[in-house]
Amino acid sequence: MSLLVAAVCAATALWPQGPVQAQGRVKFASPEAAFEQGMGAYRGGHVELAIPGLQVAAEANNVVAQYYLARIYADNIGPHTNHAKAYALFQRIANDHADVDPDDDRRAPFVARSFVALAGYLLTGISEIGLKPNPVRSAELAGYAATWFNDEDAQFELAKLQLKGDGVRQDVKTAMHWFSVLTQKGHAGAQAFLADLYWRGKYVPRDPLMALSLITVAVENAPAGERIWIEDIYQNIFCGAPTGTRKQADGVVADWRQKFHRNAEPADRSGLAPMVARPVRTCANGETVSIEAAAGKAPPVAPGQTVPALPAQPPLMQGTMQGTTGGFGLRDVGAPGGQRRP
Repeated sequence: MSLLVAAVCAATALWPQGPVQAQGRVKFASPEAAFEQGMGAYRGGHVELAIPGLQVAAEANNVVAQYYLARIYADNIGPHTNHAKAYALFQRIANDHADVDPDDDRRAPFVARSFVALAGYLLTGISEIGLKPNPVRSAELAGYAATWFNDEDAQFELAKLQLKGDGVRQDVKTAMHWFSVLTQKGHAGAQAFLADLYWRGKYVPRDPLMALSLITVAVENAPAGERIWIEDIYQNIFCGAPTGTRKQADGVVADWRQKFHRNAEPADRSGLAPMVARPVRTCANGETVSIEAAAGKAPPVAPGQTVPALPAQPPLMQGTMQGTTGGFGLRDVGAPGGQRRP
């Protein structure tokens, strides 16, 4: 697979000295100070105040600043959406740091997510800069992040491409295998996607109990930046499930919470995402969809109740993806259309 660059510099970027100014307005004592102020504002949800500091730090080659500035521009909901700028920043990160050590370099998670974001852009294209959809290149970038960085989000995106045959040969068996692997690692996106497949009976036999149980666990595991599309699926399944299935799912979730739950993490898995508004959801009959109840503790499995098993995992094939721990959640960015559903 071709890399974006032939060689990269693995050394940490050096900071220029002296006061720095962003866009002729805000002065900072140094790029380090700009970064700290920018990230402080970002953590507090004050994106407008975060941008000047992040811009200064990004120009000084701070990868983390570049990444979060790109996320601001890639956000389809926020007031600063600019996919051309986001694409350029993600591309810069990938070009400059493609070969960082995936295990020991602190920049590696941000580089991996940049590859995932670029893969999303290449799958949909960006009309304002004339970037045409390129599923093959999208699959290459997702595959690189999935294998070199062992990135779970990249593995998830690549599995979706394999399922549909977008940019790669269609391989339903391998795709379903990786949805199962990631589900059992506590990956909320994979859990939600697999739940939707079981609900619709696509590629798997229809199983409403499996679907509701999986999506309930996914809601519990979901980072803030991914909650909207995961809660969309939860609403659809919860509203369509009969009362008996809901009661059965309570017991299943109590068991699966121990097996497939990811330890509680800060919002956005990196602790740096602004607060996300939670919509009030209702079913067509007016029934309130209580997301908080879904994330609460379910009663224990009733005596004699059967807990469905997840699909068996085939042996890992040589050269396939190897999953590790979580990511930064980019499925709500990196696509001008705001793709929030798998």
